[in-house]
Amino acid sequence: MITETMLASRMSRMKASEIRELLKLLDQPDIISFAGGIPDPALFPAQAFRDAMGLALADNAAGISLQYSVSEGYAPLRDWIAGQMAEIGIPCTRDNILITSGSQQALDYLGKLLISPGDTALVRGPTYLGALGAFNAYQPRYDRLIPGDNRPASDYAEAAGDGRVKFAYLSPDFANPTGETIGAAGRDALLDLAETLDIVVIEDAAYQSLRYDGQAIPPILAREIARKGDIDACRTVYCGSFSKTLAPGLRVGWVCAPRDVIRRLVLLKQASDLHSPTLNQIATHIVARDHFAEHVPGIRKVYRRRRDLMLDALEREMPQGVSWTRPEGGMFVWLTLPQTMDGADLLARSLQSEKIAFVPGHAFFADGGGRNTIRLSFTLHEQAMVDEGIARLGRLLRQA
Repeated sequence: MITETMLASRMSRMKASEIRELLKLLDQPDIISFAGGIPDPALFPAQAFRDAMGLALADNAAGISLQYSVSEGYAPLRDWIAGQMAEIGIPCTRDNILITSGSQQALDYLGKLLISPGDTALVRGPTYLGALGAFNAYQPRYDRLIPGDNRPASDYAEAAGDGRVKFAYLSPDFANPTGETIGAAGRDALLDLAETLDIVVIEDAAYQSLRYDGQAIPPILAREIARKGDIDACRTVYCGSFSKTLAPGLRVGWVCAPRDVIRRLVLLKQASDLHSPTLNQIATHIVARDHFAEHVPGIRKVYRRRRDLMLDALEREMPQGVSWTRPEGGMFVWLTLPQTMDGADLLARSLQSEKIAFVPGHAFFADGGGRNTIRLSFTLHEQAMVDEGIARLGRLLRQA
């Protein structure tokens, strides 16, 4: 029998994802779920992937698709991604790209690469729950990052104690869970802070392609390249994903970074899974090459409408004392409730009485705060479900 005493000390920091558990509710027909931040499967380019898989498995092509491959990833896919990076102000080559099994694997590798026990990671409050899960295994401390605030760099260094501040992690566009976007000034201030502290910036760009309103802001990595002239002179590591635009089930993501960082991450990948599935990479490349440009505007149109439906419903149904974000893109709206309310308690009551699922906000805080917050996702439902679900949520809040 394997007992707790036999396990590594890091396991004490590993917790089940509340979101993964809540996804099980999607199979219950009486639950209206605003919990899972997942794309609508009706919008997947399924026929394009069927055709791509056929091409990838035809004749001699199968010998490549079903074979071991290089750890860096399928070269034509890396070339295509490098072209996309150039379009958003990040000129690079395939040597700056590593294919990962979703951007979640990239976060795990970066935690392994950068964190020694007791080191400090700077994160937003709230921040992406999956990032905390990836980093926790490497036993960091956390400090709250507020881009553009007046907190001096020396204060971050002093708060780190005996450890070092190693990196700042954030999702600057339509962040999970808040939906908020960091403006140009905040991005520049973060780069200034990173230079002063001599730390890495991890830019999680999972939602960058899903902008519905406003002007696109150049990524942090693009802004740093504009300062330094060459990606290989930069300290920003950009994590991208096809999960929100094409299909999450194939688990294809990437890291775009200086070549020296990619070289070190390749060593970690070789020790982990050798390489991401070749068949998935080849099929993703075919679909991205032939359909990405026309597919993404279509899903933006659908999600923009659903976001507006949720924001309209919140305006009608929320009682006084409840506020929420108004995201320009992404998948989420973040609600702040009166201080006396607890999102976890509210969820338990909701599942019993109103049959509404959402994510309690405290899971997104490294310090366990945010008890009076909840996250709603607007990607799955059209007007009838949104109106009914938000009406039930409003009723629950008024009763509470």
